[in-house]
Amino acid sequence: MKKIRMCVLWFLCPLTALAEPRKEKLPDELAGKTVSLNPEYWVYQDEELKNGKKFPLLIYLHGGGGTGNNIEKIRRQPMRFLETIGKAGEKCLCVAPQALHSPRQRGEKGGWVPSDLDVLIGHLKKTLPIDEKRVYLTGNSMGGYGTYVWAGNSPHHFAAIAPMVGGIGPDGPKGITKDMKKWGKNLATIPMKAYYGGKDKVVPADRGAMVLKAIKAAGGKKAEVIVLEEEGHGAGRVPFNDPKFVGWLFSHKKGE
Repeated sequence: MKKIRMCVLWFLCPLTALAEPRKEKLPDELAGKTVSLNPEYWVYQDEELKNGKKFPLLIYLHGGGGTGNNIEKIRRQPMRFLETIGKAGEKCLCVAPQALHSPRQRGEKGGWVPSDLDVLIGHLKKTLPIDEKRVYLTGNSMGGYGTYVWAGNSPHHFAAIAPMVGGIGPDGPKGITKDMKKWGKNLATIPMKAYYGGKDKVVPADRGAMVLKAIKAAGGKKAEVIVLEEEGHGAGRVPFNDPKFVGWLFSHKKGE
């Protein structure tokens, strides 16, 4: 396993014991402010969390295959990671939104749009018992891009992020953003572990090195990019099955 390094700085019980996820929906006035977001989203919440306490929030962004306006399509996507979180003894809330196939307005780009996700998290903070110092973001493939672009524009939301095989451009898996300098400056403020597959033919593994270079140029010392040389585009399953990765993610609090 090859590692490109800088200094490095889901649920209480097994998956079968968790309550079924519930569908929630943005109010119409908030949904109208979004460009490419299904107003419906999933909330995964253990019954034990309904006791007035505040809990960490994990936001999971799906890959390209999850786009659309049928929220059932992504219902099971976070489940593997949630099972690992439970085995690691952590408990949290998890939210999985859905990006539309195409934007509502002509001239706009679809997929994961940072301003859409800002609207969502603002609503979540008002409606869920969230510990705002412990908000974590991850996503796979297009969701890895979503993790980069959202945190690269709005880093203040997050205690730590973990993009999985994430592209770095808005125009497809091999695209490269023009905002890399801005991303680097903002991502430098957040602990990050990003994973890539050395044999990935969809998203080249060198995209992680490009992001890391921008973070380093901005003085960041909290990021790590890990290239799993024998893995392909499914490299994200490795950390999602690793309790040590869960421990790393949940150890972070914003401002510490």
